Amino acid sequence: MSTVLEGTAHVYTRPHINTDEIIPARYLNVSDEATMAKHAMEDIDPEFVKRVKPGDFVVAGENFGCGSSREHAVWALRGAGIHAVIAKNYARIFFRNALNNGFLALECDSAAEIVTNGGRIRIDLSEGVLTDLTTGKTMHFTPLTPFAKDLLAAGGLLQWALKQTA
Repeated sequence: MSTVLEGTAHVYTRPHINTDEIIPARYLNVSDEATMAKHAMEDIDPEFVKRVKPGDFVVAGENFGCGSSREHAVWALRGAGIHAVIAKNYARIFFRNALNNGFLALECDSAAEIVTNGGRIRIDLSEGVLTDLTTGKTMHFTPLTPFAKDLLAAGGLLQWALKQTA
C-alpha cells in the first residue's frame, strides 16, 4: 500500500451512520462486492454511487459503522471504489471488520467538520497527516498500530494468518 493517497472526499457529518445505511439489509443476500457497491449508502445518499470514483474517500463523523455486525458494509464501500474511510471514530465492530478485510479505516477527530465535501484530500500514512487540498488545511489522524499496518499490508486477517503459518 502506498503511504500517500489522494482522492475525492465524500463527507457525511451526521453521527451514527449505521451498517444498514452503508449497505441496506435488503441486499445482504448478495456477497459480490461489485453488486453490493451499486447500493452503497443509497438510503442516506442516493447519488453516492454516481459520484464515487475508485480511490475516493468517505469522511464521516462520530461512531461510523454502528449497528449490526456485517462485513457487507466494508465490502460495499470497497466495491464502490472507496479507498478508505476517515471518521471521528468507529463502532468497534466496523473498525475490526475493516482491518480484518484489509480496508483502511482512520480516525481523525475533526475531519468531517473541516474537509470540503467533493474536494480533493491527501492522506500521508507515514506522517499521520490529512490535507484538504482545496483549502490547504491539515490535521493529524490517529496512527495505525503496527499490527493494523501488518493486517493491511497482508490484505486482511486471513491472508495475514496464512502468511504466519507458511
